[in-house]
Amino acid sequence: MRERPKVVLFWIPLLFGLLSGTALIGRPSLAGVRAVDIVHLIATGMCFGATIPLFVLFLRSRGPR
Repeated sequence: MRERPKVVLFWIPLLFGLLSGTALIGRPSLAGVRAVDIVHLIATGMCFGATIPLFVLFLRSRGPR
């Protein structure tokens, strides 16, 4: 049986990070930052923080062919 690539591990946090980031950019101003905005920003950072190492692992696992 063929093994599924681990690309899914890369795309899931990237997708959530991009969706969250675009919603955050659409806010009218950052002057009136509320607690929910701070939580939203932290969650976006966590998604991108998970995506970058997973992308590096994906590139390393492919290796030279």
